[in-house]
Amino acid sequence: MRILHIIQRYWPYVGGSERQFQEFSERLVRDGHHVTIYTTDAWDLEHFWVRGKKRIQIEQEEHNGVIIRRFPVRHIAPTPLAYPAIRRLMLTLSQLPADLSGVISRLARLTPWVPDLEYTLDHEQQRYDIVGGMNIVFDSLLAPALRFARRTGAPFVLHPLTHLGEDKDSTVRRYYTMPHQLQLLRESDAIILQNAQEGAVLARLGVPADKMVVVGSGVNPHQLAGGQAERFRQIYGVTGPIVAYLGTAAYDKGAHHSLQAMQQLWQQGVEATLVFAGPTMDHFMSFYHAQPEEVRRYCRVLGFISEDDKRDLLAACSLLVLPSRTDSFGIVFPEAWLYGKPVIGARAGGIPSVISDGIDGFLVPFGDVRALARRIHQLLTDSDLARRMGEQGQQKTLSELTWDRKYSIVRQVYECLGGATAHRHDPKLVET
Repeated sequence: MRILHIIQRYWPYVGGSERQFQEFSERLVRDGHHVTIYTTDAWDLEHFWVRGKKRIQIEQEEHNGVIIRRFPVRHIAPTPLAYPAIRRLMLTLSQLPADLSGVISRLARLTPWVPDLEYTLDHEQQRYDIVGGMNIVFDSLLAPALRFARRTGAPFVLHPLTHLGEDKDSTVRRYYTMPHQLQLLRESDAIILQNAQEGAVLARLGVPADKMVVVGSGVNPHQLAGGQAERFRQIYGVTGPIVAYLGTAAYDKGAHHSLQAMQQLWQQGVEATLVFAGPTMDHFMSFYHAQPEEVRRYCRVLGFISEDDKRDLLAACSLLVLPSRTDSFGIVFPEAWLYGKPVIGARAGGIPSVISDGIDGFLVPFGDVRALARRIHQLLTDSDLARRMGEQGQQKTLSELTWDRKYSIVRQVYECLGGATAHRHDPKLVET
């Protein structure tokens, strides 16, 4: 089969969604299929709305058999406030009784604005047997992808990564379930979900349940093995217990709350180092630099780290925290479990479908700093509990959360949808 995947970022950037699409794409190539990625030139997430952030300069290359084409993000205004303002306007318009779908769709094209990708998809003449898109919040990329699929007769598979947020708070969820986004889901031929709760919410909103397949994320145990705790400690000058925060340092990910929880413990005399590893958002860095020196000296803010450093950190840490409300799965949890480490997540989004509260980790309400501090302290001081939770998570990861298991489900979906198309299509150009 010839497969086209559209995603906001891709290798060499490594994040949860990017890693998942990379895993599926490369495995499809190893199975003999041809995979092309259309993505943007963004490295920093903030490049989507802020000029001057890090971007990837190479427009086209091949990695592990996958062809990658990158299209530049354009900025409609010099101020970064334009992007969130447009999203809020879209949300407001979507809640009005009038049908303003046309206006909303035109606004959606600007968040982010990637006109060269849209133009290419609208004029692309190459046939594909499957078109797949990831991340419903990047609807400016998915809408032209769906149009292209329909124009060329290819099935469209959507991996929405719907962020549900907190059960009784729609702050996050409403930006992933606007009417035009739900319409994209309804028009898809298959929907690959991260967890069953995502499917239940979408079904209540009118998305056909028979199109949904729960897959989730996974890990490759052999690739994550080999972390050296002592090497991490020597490189970064850390002694004593380590609390690892692995992910984008942002408010909605719980970075601020993690630091505040540790502050409470440091004031109580608890000796531990908080390590932030992953991309840092500007608002978090402003918050961090505003902290007194006696707080910052207990922290290490490493930014984006190599895979070797990540493995070493997982080997060195006592536990992992990611009390996020904007994760549909949280791939870092099984990564920590592979090293036998307990984890703490928020009772929000898809995380409760991954962490079994009290068995392989703890769940706390998003933003509840006191509860987070209490659970961190419990795992730092009760080594038997921490060990049991880590072992339970490790067993679950090895039996349920590997990419081998996850990919086998996706492969069946793709082969079912694309098999007939592959027999019907050949590499000739499509008449437009």
